[in-house]
Amino acid sequence: MINMKTSFIILFLGLFSGFAFAQNKIEIGKKAPEITMSKPDGSSFSLSSQKGKLILIDFWATWCAPCVGEQPELKKLYETYSDQVKTNKFEIVGVSLDKNKESWQKAIDRFTINWIQISDLKFWKSPVAKAYEIDELPFNVIIDGEGMIIAKNLHEKELEEFLKKNLGQN
Repeated sequence: MINMKTSFIILFLGLFSGFAFAQNKIEIGKKAPEITMSKPDGSSFSLSSQKGKLILIDFWATWCAPCVGEQPELKKLYETYSDQVKTNKFEIVGVSLDKNKESWQKAIDRFTINWIQISDLKFWKSPVAKAYEIDELPFNVIIDGEGMIIAKNLHEKELEEFLKKNLGQN
């Protein structure tokens, strides 16, 4: 028969091991979880359809001031590497954690975002937010052509330097 102290230790170890496992999913060198969501026009998009490209997955939301502040910089980077976009070597995928489609669409229009935008409009309850262990925004992950995570949470100069090193400078 198991006593109370042993039960507590088993419960604690079980919770701890589950927590440790959850903390290790989004690591450099591991496979990025699949993302399948809708674009603003309602069509479906899957991350796996971009195989062979360096992908910057940008998790953002219209209600997140730092995220909105990054959009002009992302636009500049997208334009800088437009040749790599045209030759299927690079893409940005914006994953919105919004819950209001109208706000999301207005932001896309206001910033003239021309890279892939997707959302399930489930806010923090999105299964993708859980799969990518997102607890704050902005957050990003860069994956290689095989879907392996090669960098995460790079912003401003760090992101610019990473792309310059991996894509070359136009």
